[in-house]
Amino acid sequence: MVQSDSAPSLEDALARTEADTDAVLKATATLTSALKKLRAAAHVGNLREMRPAMAAAEAALTGVRQQFVSAVDGWDFDEESYFADGSFMRELLEKAASVRLRLFERDERLYSYPVLIRLLASERVVQIDRTRERQLRPSVLVDHLRDLQRRPPRFRPEAFLEALYAAYLILERQRGRQLAGLGSVEELLRVYDLLTLLPGQAREYSRQEFARDLYLLDESGITTTRQGYVLSLPASTGTRSAARTLRAVAADGREKVYYGLAFAKPDGEDG
Repeated sequence: MVQSDSAPSLEDALARTEADTDAVLKATATLTSALKKLRAAAHVGNLREMRPAMAAAEAALTGVRQQFVSAVDGWDFDEESYFADGSFMRELLEKAASVRLRLFERDERLYSYPVLIRLLASERVVQIDRTRERQLRPSVLVDHLRDLQRRPPRFRPEAFLEALYAAYLILERQRGRQLAGLGSVEELLRVYDLLTLLPGQAREYSRQEFARDLYLLDESGITTTRQGYVLSLPASTGTRSAARTLRAVAADGREKVYYGLAFAKPDGEDG
């Protein structure tokens, strides 16, 4: 996505205010210098320099006020419209593209492998996985995302695999089935519903995060539980119905679709 010339730029607005604040700081340094001269004159009783020093300090103070008012007036950025019309997402994607950071938008979320980013506009924060980040300047946020990409994922595939297996056992028993190494397929959405059964859990652990974790597990190559059952993520006719599938964004931006899971003993082993 390319940002149009007429679209507001948070990066530019913040850069202007940063420059305006630098001007205030320079004016403040001039005021500090004038006040030090006044203090020095008072300290030794240099009456000849007292009034000139006061006049210089007063002029410097006026300069500080003017620069500060200019900085405040210069911040006329329409935050409400900027976040509401998607400009923030577009600017962030443009900034990421300029530094070759892989960042993709799906379902009102941004994906920067291995993290998910969601804008909480009313709070003026972005949520990166479960961490809230207040630094919204696009260049700064993109640098942070690049740093996160360089770190090893905190995802633990073995623990996630065991959680899937435990949920799978419960669903199979609800159907009156016992594992016999045959690999009956359960819908992943039923597994997700079971994993987020407690109140508020679905808000804490979204479907998008669950799909991302399935992708990370898929990529890890770890498929065998401690009990020796092997995971498969079979496609099904269910993948034709978007409502019954989970979609993850791969590291290269491709969409990976998941529908069901099954656990089975390897060929030749008893259940």
